[in-house]
Amino acid sequence: MRCLILFLAQGFGAGRIPVAPGTFGSIVGLGWFLLLLLPGSLPLLLAGTLAGLVVSVWACGRAELLLGRTDPGCIVLDEIAAMPLGFLGWIAWAVWTRGQLPAAGTFLHGAPALGALLVFAAFRGFDIAKPWPVGALQRLPGGWGVTLDDVMAGLYSGLVGWGYAAVVLSS
Repeated sequence: MRCLILFLAQGFGAGRIPVAPGTFGSIVGLGWFLLLLLPGSLPLLLAGTLAGLVVSVWACGRAELLLGRTDPGCIVLDEIAAMPLGFLGWIAWAVWTRGQLPAAGTFLHGAPALGALLVFAAFRGFDIAKPWPVGALQRLPGGWGVTLDDVMAGLYSGLVGWGYAAVVLSS
């Protein structure tokens, strides 16, 4: 069970990459977001995002105990689980203005791909810089602190995604 928890918390191996494990975890998080978007169901996207966050709180908290360290860099499930939040503003804009979710492939080419890169960069920037309350949330105990700082970074980057969609994709 110990190995399974660590494998999950370390993002299926992404967290074991010696350079920028959080960035590699966030790349896996992009895949998680696209996987959740594939069925084209908003309820499934929201439920999958919430389930990922719940699993992150649990697994990251357990991994901290197993490793004997607070929020070690190798734990990246929090980045993976929070990455879809970076796109919720964009998704909300698309549903509001177009009445439907964008297809997963939309984010892979053209102007939407540039927007996805912007959301990704914003997520990493907010996660690294830890503007208020990101840094304060990180001080919560256990898996809560590991995950909720990324949740807030995701919500901040979600505003970036909403702004990009509203300004660039509205034209």
